[in-house]
Amino acid sequence: MSMIAFLPCRAGSQRAPRKNVRPFAEHAEGLLGIKLRHLIACREIDEIILSTNDAEAIAIGEIFLDQAGGRLRIDHRPDHLCSSQTSTDDVITYVPSIIPAGDVLWTHVTSPFFDADCYSKAIAAYRAAPDSDSLLGVTELRTFIWDDGGPVNYDRGREKWPRTQTLRPLFEVNSAIFIAPIDVYLRENDRIGVKPVIYPIPKAQTVEVDWEEDFLLAEELWKLRR
Repeated sequence: MSMIAFLPCRAGSQRAPRKNVRPFAEHAEGLLGIKLRHLIACREIDEIILSTNDAEAIAIGEIFLDQAGGRLRIDHRPDHLCSSQTSTDDVITYVPSIIPAGDVLWTHVTSPFFDADCYSKAIAAYRAAPDSDSLLGVTELRTFIWDDGGPVNYDRGREKWPRTQTLRPLFEVNSAIFIAPIDVYLRENDRIGVKPVIYPIPKAQTVEVDWEEDFLLAEELWKLRR
C-alpha cells in the first residue's frame, strides 16, 4: 500500500511559542523545514500531508512544493481541531477524512534528529512484520523506575540495586513515528493497532522539542552535530 506521511502542525504552541516555524540554528524555515526535508528525502514515502491551521506553516510548506515533486499536500485543518483543547483522539478521527486508503506514517515536527534514513529503516521494519498491524516508535528504558508503590521493573527483595543492563526493559512512547493502515484508524479509532511492532529508537534520534528549554538545548545539540 501507499505510505502516506501525516504531519500535524497547529498554530499556537503555548509551551514554546512558534516552535514549529521560528528559525532553528541555520534553518530559516525552522523545525518544520527540517522535517519536510527529511520526509521528502525518504523515497519510501509516497505522499506527505502537512495538516495545519498556521499561516506561517502554510507559507513554509509552499516553499517545499516544487522540491517535493508533487508528493506534498497542504491540508488546511479546521481550527476546532487545532486548539490546545483538541485531543489526539479527535485528530485520529479526522485522519480518514483526508487519507481514504494506504498506510499512515504519523510523525511530528518536534523530532528534528529523526531523519530520512530513520524513516526508511522504520518503514522496512513495519513491512518485514506481516503478523503485526502497526508500528510504535519507543525509547527503551533500562533504569530504576518506581511508582508510588515502589520499583516497577525490578524486585528489591531479590536484589536492591541490580545492574541496569539486567533490568526488565520498559518502553517510553517517543512520538517520533507511528505507522498503521487506515483500516486500523477506522476499526480501532487509534493510530496503532492491537499488535504493533515495538520499534526501539536510539536516544540520539529522539530528542523531543516540547518546552522552550528543549528548543534551546536541541538547537545547541544540532549545531554541535553539524
